[in-house]
Amino acid sequence: MAHSSVSHNVPTSLHRSTQTILKAGLIAGILDLITAVIVNYLLAGTTPVRLLLFIASGVVGKEAFSGGTLMALIGLLLHFFIAMTFAFFYFLLYPRLQILARHKIVAGLLYGVFVWIVMNQIVLPLSNTPKLPFNPVKAAIGMLVLMCMIGLPISIIVHKHFRRS
Repeated sequence: MAHSSVSHNVPTSLHRSTQTILKAGLIAGILDLITAVIVNYLLAGTTPVRLLLFIASGVVGKEAFSGGTLMALIGLLLHFFIAMTFAFFYFLLYPRLQILARHKIVAGLLYGVFVWIVMNQIVLPLSNTPKLPFNPVKAAIGMLVLMCMIGLPISIIVHKHFRRS
């Protein structure tokens, strides 16, 4: 009897965990994308499609910029894949680092800094995106965006998941 209740709870727990990761990644991805579109338009006149083509160029290379709607869609999918990956990673870290539960806001903001470092020091340099010169103002804005739009929502959503467990 105990065996059947354990096997019944595992899919439920896995389902809840998957829902939490998807929710965190989707919300963070949406918030980040909306903010990135606004900031890039205000700072450089970059259109949303051009931004998505830039993201796609990380995998496809410069050919992405002449790829049209399909390539923009690939950029959109890559953007959400990256957001989901960071949500998944935080979800895995959360039960292992008690400080994340004790200080969810600070932890979320610091996770955003971590995301910025990973993206700007590892992912972008290893990708096929056009190399852009370092701009301290744009870097600070980018870090602030990732702190507030990626780190915080992921931290809060994952915290709620584990608080309910």
